Amino acid sequence: MASEARETRVPETIAMPAPTVWPLVTALGITLGCAGLVTHMAVSVVGLVLFLRGLVGWWREVLPVEQHEAVPVPPPERRAAPVHTRLHTVARLHLGEGGHRVHIPAQIHPYSAGIKGGIVGGIAMAIVAVAYGIIAYGSPWYPINLLAAVAVPVSRNLSLEELKAFHGLALVVACISHAVLSLLVGLLYAAMLPMLPRHPAFWGGLMTPLMWTGLIWASLDVINPTLNQHIDWRWFIASQVAFGMIGGFVIARSERIETMQTWPMAARAGLETPQVDPEQEQTP
Repeated sequence: MASEARETRVPETIAMPAPTVWPLVTALGITLGCAGLVTHMAVSVVGLVLFLRGLVGWWREVLPVEQHEAVPVPPPERRAAPVHTRLHTVARLHLGEGGHRVHIPAQIHPYSAGIKGGIVGGIAMAIVAVAYGIIAYGSPWYPINLLAAVAVPVSRNLSLEELKAFHGLALVVACISHAVLSLLVGLLYAAMLPMLPRHPAFWGGLMTPLMWTGLIWASLDVINPTLNQHIDWRWFIASQVAFGMIGGFVIARSERIETMQTWPMAARAGLETPQVDPEQEQTP
């Protein structure tokens, strides 16, 4: 009985690695050694000394006998209560199932919708630009000649009266440039609208044209100095918003299609396996 009482009075201990400062000294030596490469050689010398001393001290802590320290363990009544766990079953997703490594967006607008939106938006933008030329300068050719100045060097040296006159080459260049840019932006809208939060019409019709206008404002002096000198930014923003609202509306109204990430893994890999239909809806 006396031995049992003595055992309860003496706390249990466990052997733990003894605390040591030598790893910190070694790391400090390496740091000072590298810092001396960009400061002074004396710093590297001090770092080398600390590094070697740290290695020796660290070596003697573990060899020939590893240093340990007896850590007392609290008695049972002072120990933390044991943790009780309960096992639960988890439903795991298999490779290729819907929801496995899902990327956003899961559905996109078809490219045809982007082309249609680019055409309709480009027409709306052209109407606003031509209206600006008629209202401000009494000529529908003024904005057309300004747009053509990006590719036709002759248009860059035209006077105000010449900018208001008709030029066949400028008309062709402006139409081609406007059509190409409208189609590219329409395709960009088709890919971008599904990723915009909640109200894509607001982001695509208002915020995106404003951000696009800011980008053009910062670079237009390099792209088209003639247009930068004569541009009216209020009408320019109005034409961009017209493109975004009309083109974005046409694209947003189109039916979305699922991306390949919703297909089974075998279908995405191009394997011909029975009972695999990539167009079949995936049910979780």
